[in-house]
Amino acid sequence: MAMSSTPNILLSLFSIHFLLSLVKINEAKVPAIIVFGDSSVDAGNNNYIPTIARSNFEPYGRDFNGGHPTGRFSNGKIATDFISQAFGLKGAIPAYLDPSYSISDFATGVTFASAGTGYDNSTSNVLSVIPLWKELEYYKDYQTKLKANLGDGKANDIIKDALYMISVGTNDFLENYYAVPGRSSQYTIKEYENFLVGIAGNFTKALYDLGARKISLGGLPPMGCMPLERTGNLMGGSECVNSYNNLAAEFNSKLNDLVIKQNKELNGMDMVFSDPYGIMLDIIQKPAFYGMLYYSMSLFIIA
Repeated sequence: MAMSSTPNILLSLFSIHFLLSLVKINEAKVPAIIVFGDSSVDAGNNNYIPTIARSNFEPYGRDFNGGHPTGRFSNGKIATDFISQAFGLKGAIPAYLDPSYSISDFATGVTFASAGTGYDNSTSNVLSVIPLWKELEYYKDYQTKLKANLGDGKANDIIKDALYMISVGTNDFLENYYAVPGRSSQYTIKEYENFLVGIAGNFTKALYDLGARKISLGGLPPMGCMPLERTGNLMGGSECVNSYNNLAAEFNSKLNDLVIKQNKELNGMDMVFSDPYGIMLDIIQKPAFYGMLYYSMSLFIIA
């Protein structure tokens, strides 16, 4: 997995985009932000498991409070931290496995995310990180502890009214399908896309069955513009790999279709598709418009 630091200015823009997609949800009170996914939203869970996929060393965290690495793949806060703050909640969402926090800290926000993971269980095996199904098991454990701490009534209100954010998928393609033997011999790329969309649908349905109603399902960024992909594109002048970008856009379209479908099928479901592709590509192609003299691809966000 290419684990790159993400500057706060980009995450601020990225967070604004997410918030615009959540306008409908924002009309109601959100008591907590509950997060699932990969390095784009991992606040340090990987610090507490045996994996090399960590960011608990400098220069990560240099702009975070205290200037120390936290396990976030960023120089400071990550997108979900900004979003939490924008909803009037805490300024940084803690990692569930961090022993310095308790269930009372998690009542207004928690992330179960693990850098290097994906929808596909085999993706998490590449770097021995937390698979998505295990993130869901941690969430069930969280529900049990929340009810014990606050009582069923208050805990159920938080569960029902919380905003659930999911940001995952890039690793399934770049660190699994195109990188290691296995899935590419089992599926064509379009079949693999559909396989992942099926897992995504099962995951959001499982959250719904556990009480979630407000869900943000995140799409893929223009992953062909990631540093590793550009570096390897020697024949293309180290430019973005268009085939990977096209794949991301196609996969995002399928995720959007899933959101539309489940909103129709599941009573009370209020899910939005949060698509980072367009704004990230625009920043890459027009950095000056966003107040940057240049855009360093070494600082590209990874999902």
